[in-house]
Amino acid sequence: MTDCLRQKGPGKIQGLEVKVQKPCKMPPKFRRATLLCLLAALVISLPGCVLFVHKSTSDNLLPTGQQPDKILYEKSIDAIQHGHYDVGRLTLQALLNTYPDSEYLAKAKLAIADSYYEQGGMAGLTEAESEYKDFITFFPTAPEAPMAQYRVAMAHFRLMGKPDRDLTQTRLAEAEFKEFLLKYPDSDLMPRAKARLREVQEVLAEGEYEVARYYYEKRADPAAESRLKEIVDHYPSFSRASEACWYLAQTYERMKKPNLAVPYYARILTDYPLGPMAARAKEQLVALHQPIPLPTRATMARAEADATHNTRLSLMQKIMGTFSSAPNLSATRHGPVILTNPSNNPVIMAKNPQPGESSANTIAAQPVGESALKSGKAVDPAGSADDSAKEEKSKGSEDKVENNSGGKTETSAPQKKKSGPLHVFKKVLKPF
Repeated sequence: MTDCLRQKGPGKIQGLEVKVQKPCKMPPKFRRATLLCLLAALVISLPGCVLFVHKSTSDNLLPTGQQPDKILYEKSIDAIQHGHYDVGRLTLQALLNTYPDSEYLAKAKLAIADSYYEQGGMAGLTEAESEYKDFITFFPTAPEAPMAQYRVAMAHFRLMGKPDRDLTQTRLAEAEFKEFLLKYPDSDLMPRAKARLREVQEVLAEGEYEVARYYYEKRADPAAESRLKEIVDHYPSFSRASEACWYLAQTYERMKKPNLAVPYYARILTDYPLGPMAARAKEQLVALHQPIPLPTRATMARAEADATHNTRLSLMQKIMGTFSSAPNLSATRHGPVILTNPSNNPVIMAKNPQPGESSANTIAAQPVGESALKSGKAVDPAGSADDSAKEEKSKGSEDKVENNSGGKTETSAPQKKKSGPLHVFKKVLKPF
């Protein structure tokens, strides 16, 4: 067979022609391009495999029983503690939106409010108040509810100004502290709330006292009497309460009402026995032939404790106080707090409107008289009815006079024109 193949040649096998093709060789350029493509595909697919393997291994490394909402809560608390308030609030909001039935729902709501409170500032404290009130609304029986109410009051407390500035935040702080004392009388925060309420009332009373002293010195007795009576009735722990009682009694004596002055002289001796006005009040009671009351042991002990309280400020404290917007609370005394709201407090009235009371912004449309329309001046709606009644009475009286006179009216004689050289001279000099 091999001999036959050798004789016939490599291309012929017993009459059959076999074509033997040589293998084609790939050019070097195409080989390099192919290798580069394969290498690029390998590089692209490798990170995906690595990430998939890392994800699966990390999932397997989580301890059993770990909750995703707990992880979010812990991450947010850690961010807030490091001062990243925005990041922490976003994480907590994601927790609230993703897991509405989570056991960390109440804690997340409270943590959002705490982040605003710790951030501070006007915007932060305002948002903190809103968030704390939402927490109290949704979780009124939660153990953190007293702290939420306390921090609502503290948000206004931190925004308080000096007594001679706007007292809106101070009045709101007083209202919130009173609400805390009424809603949570058994809370552990009760002593702190009472102490803060005394400081708030010290600022309010100081503002009222300065205005009352001004009216007293100007001898505007009715205005001074109303201001001083409000201080004495609603701020008994005021550091200048004895002076307020003294000036109120003196105001009643100037108004010729000595019987009303006697109780306030006696109150100086019973409530403020070591005050600066005690000796003078005793002299006034003796002059009015009134008995001298004696203080109780508890009142005397409190007065002695207040007497030892140092209220003097150093020179540096006085200098720093002039540049600070916060009030000076060093003169706050110990004593009871009054939870009843003053009747003339516009902030409390606006916050808790009583049923049947109309708003101060209502517009009353009532008929007015012709004289008011002709004058072109604004008229009080409350007094328009009285004006119209007076006009009707005057018209009726005029009609009666005309009827009695028989309908005859006397015509007044025309006035004579002034003449003469002196009158002409005055007309010439009048323009000059």
